[in-house]
Amino acid sequence: MSTPIGATSTARAPIQLAALVVGAIFLLVGVLGFIPGVTTDYDALRWAGHESHAQLFGIFTVSVLHNLVHLVFGVLGLIAAAGAATARIFLLGGGVVYLALWVYGLLVDQHSDANFVPLDDADNWLHLGLGLGMVALGLILSRRTRTTTLG
Repeated sequence: MSTPIGATSTARAPIQLAALVVGAIFLLVGVLGFIPGVTTDYDALRWAGHESHAQLFGIFTVSVLHNLVHLVFGVLGLIAAAGAATARIFLLGGGVVYLALWVYGLLVDQHSDANFVPLDDADNWLHLGLGLGMVALGLILSRRTRTTTLG
């Protein structure tokens, strides 16, 4: 089926949809991090650092900085979803960032000033999963996009 001349196609490649969904989830998580009740010990939310004892869903330690990073990643994902190439860059680049954050979380003393995000064991496991998942989506779906556009 072809698109008539002058008409625009609203169909998105799977990699674009993946970036859109990942971006929307990051945006949602960033917003939820600022909602008391969803974020437990909200009164212990700090700008940054290991002194923040607020926890998203009672599991993941968050700070204002942490929530803002989620919001920025969310907006970047939504913007990146506009094109297949930018969606790929977002998923692969974001995945690498989260894998680096996972390694940082393993190496940093959770009670030191170097733990500025803040990170804990639950965050470390989540960052590993996010990193691997985003890289996998970026690799698998970009390969799929190439084969469908060439064939």
